[in-house]
Amino acid sequence: MQTPEPLPPFRSDPEPRAPHYAPRAAVPADWGERLAWVSGLVLAVSAFTDWYAGPQADGLTYAITGWHTGPLGKLVFFLGLATLILEALREAGIELPATVPERLVLLGFGALATIFVLIRLLSVPDTYFAATSRGVGLYISLVAAVALIVAGLLRTADEY
Repeated sequence: MQTPEPLPPFRSDPEPRAPHYAPRAAVPADWGERLAWVSGLVLAVSAFTDWYAGPQADGLTYAITGWHTGPLGKLVFFLGLATLILEALREAGIELPATVPERLVLLGFGALATIFVLIRLLSVPDTYFAATSRGVGLYISLVAAVALIVAGLLRTADEY
């Protein structure tokens, strides 16, 4: 018959725990990335919000979405979609060539979207002239387009 193994000595201190890490502080590059994602998403979705609104003869209110205002509304949607695709490709590890920096692409997308939204803000299409009031979606699109420019500037500030 074998003798039993001796018991290990009793330890009074508990098992050491894994070190607890504090959340890392946000740096400007993180803010530029987050802002690019959010503004691209808001810009794409805002093309389906009301850009013009007005009352009908029967007392109801109608709204005209950015998609239905012509090619500029569709271009705003596709600029937001292109921003999301650009950010998704960067997250997947696919980088643009060095001759085309991502920060300049974001600045260009934001500038184009801002110009397109400002044109629609100042010039109501003749088809919808009765709807003289601007809807909230037009202003949301303008804020998202300017935020896209700011995202490009934050990325530029990070590189220098």
